[in-house]
Amino acid sequence: RAAQSPAARTRLKRTGRIWRLTVRNGARFAVSKVRRARLDDEARAALNERFAIQTAQDVARELGQMKGVMMKAGQLVSFIVEALPEGAQQALATLQADAPAMAPSLAAQVVREELGDDPHRIFLDWTDEPVAAASIGQVHRAVLRDGRTVAVKVQYPGIAESMTADMSNVQFLYNMFGAFALKGLDTKALVDELRVRMIEELDYRIEAVNITEFAQHYAGHPFIRIPALIPEYSSAKVITTEWVDGMSWADFERTADTPARQRAGEILWRFAQGSVHRLGAFNGDPHPGNYRFHADGSVTFLDFGLVKRWSGDEWTRLAPSLDAILDRDADRLVAVMEDLAFIRSGHGLDPEQVKGYVSAPYLPYLSETFTFTRDFVRETFARMMDVRGPYASVVEQLNMPTSFVILDRVVWGISSLLGKLSADGPWRAMLMEYRAGGPPATPLGQADAAWWAETGQLGRQGRLNHPVRERAE
Repeated sequence: RAAQSPAARTRLKRTGRIWRLTVRNGARFAVSKVRRARLDDEARAALNERFAIQTAQDVARELGQMKGVMMKAGQLVSFIVEALPEGAQQALATLQADAPAMAPSLAAQVVREELGDDPHRIFLDWTDEPVAAASIGQVHRAVLRDGRTVAVKVQYPGIAESMTADMSNVQFLYNMFGAFALKGLDTKALVDELRVRMIEELDYRIEAVNITEFAQHYAGHPFIRIPALIPEYSSAKVITTEWVDGMSWADFERTADTPARQRAGEILWRFAQGSVHRLGAFNGDPHPGNYRFHADGSVTFLDFGLVKRWSGDEWTRLAPSLDAILDRDADRLVAVMEDLAFIRSGHGLDPEQVKGYVSAPYLPYLSETFTFTRDFVRETFARMMDVRGPYASVVEQLNMPTSFVILDRVVWGISSLLGKLSADGPWRAMLMEYRAGGPPATPLGQADAAWWAETGQLGRQGRLNHPVRERAE
């Protein structure tokens, strides 16, 4: 029998690691389930918490050593599952930090293959040790021949093959978390949409288009910054942008005072809403590693590999469901949800029950002012996933259309970040700026509206072109 290729051995090793992880936690869940049946409520709650923490630690330990889909999926779970105990959240938070870096020689090899020469010859200065390492690539600091400092993201060699192998494992991860944290969540649409977006992330030419277009749209914005692409040093597996100094999320969260946290939270929110409503495209990866905070109060947004673009009439069809929630119109909301296939016709659900469930994440927009908290995000998420709770009948029948998956990720991701910042404000009036052309509700809103008016883009409901994807299609 012919010897297995290195790629085949790697696939088997990675698949084996996921299977062992699944089996371990499946066995742990079975034992926990048997033990829970004999305990009172207090003891059962304590056992559930230990199970969640042990499982999260196991997942973080295994996936933290893996690049590609499994680590990316783990990162997704790590920042939206506020319903988990604090210990479990802390374990999964390690997936937001840097992954183990590849050897300098491997990074140099990718640069040679993509840009035609050794990085030490291409750049005036090249730092062998990466400044950050994540799920698909790692970032090196370099200096161009003209003296500009840049960030060079280099894709891990063989990551495309590894991600292809991992695609079949994503469902196992979500099924496992579904056993104790994501009850009732229809994972199929989530997995299908993420599969498409993750494959796009492998082609840095797509990210280069995203960066260029977002940077053009936000050029000169009063508080939103996008690093400029350096196209002549970018390719399918290497992408170079201007270097951005600034505080990381962890440093900002630890040192920022309340006004700075409020301002930063509103900027994160306005970037998401402005992109969704005005550009027809938005960054679908709102996790803490993708921001840099500056002394002047502005925020730089990094990593545009996972961008969702509205196609056709997607947003035109989806937006009325948000309007029905804001208007507290249960009958109209149900009709729109049936049209969008969130729920099937003939479901027999009480419209008020549906409205109560679907409106839960949008509570901040149903009152004049609201303060985001971690408890709000945690309790809301847990309630929406509770198949035995007051909305059990809705959870059982609810579906998630593919076009909503990445937007839902952004809704929960931004809410989670705002909860960590304890951000408060007139969120309803702020949302009406984007939904109904309402007047600016805050000083930042005034600055944003003035800038959009000055640049001739205010009220533009556009769709960013996507040359790379459209040529492929």
